Amino acid sequence: MRPTAANSQSAEARKHADDREQGLIACVARRDRKAFEELYLLYHRRLARFLMRLAPRYEIAEEVINDTFWIVWRKAGNFRGDSRVSTWIMGIAYRRAMKSLRREHAHTQAEQGDPSAFSSPSEEPAKAEELEDWITQGLRQLPLEQRMAIELAYYLGHSYEEIAAIMDCPATTVKARMFHARARLRSALPGLGGYREES
Repeated sequence: MRPTAANSQSAEARKHADDREQGLIACVARRDRKAFEELYLLYHRRLARFLMRLAPRYEIAEEVINDTFWIVWRKAGNFRGDSRVSTWIMGIAYRRAMKSLRREHAHTQAEQGDPSAFSSPSEEPAKAEELEDWITQGLRQLPLEQRMAIELAYYLGHSYEEIAAIMDCPATTVKARMFHARARLRSALPGLGGYREES
């Protein structure tokens, strides 16, 4: 099967983006503040979207992003190019998020399971918003490692190998987490959405 022109352009664009990011990291390692700012702007929205689906509050997501970039600033010289820059940065964000979310969970454990957390708004939302909320509720039912694997794969487009590097575990562990996450979601989503299968 021959690669299509679109696939070829996509691979070329991805390589160009990877090369650009590696160049930025090299400049950050030399304490180039302009390069750091460019890298920050390049990743802030991507990280915010990922973290806001996991963190209960915006402040937690912002704290994780700031911690992540503080580490990027200090450790850029340690980046050797063994992985993509995105994999390295997401790995840092993942570890910081896990630490913050576990700390947050310890503070709010008593509030977990409060049915008001999933209360419906008084006005019926648009169909797309309702579906998004339904899926978000399902994801919140997953253990943190499974939820992050799903987010990294489906929302950020990372491969199993890249997720394994980000989460610092074997690719087989990522596959197992994805399998169990999908099984849990299949079981949880109909109940959360209030849907019943037609007999």
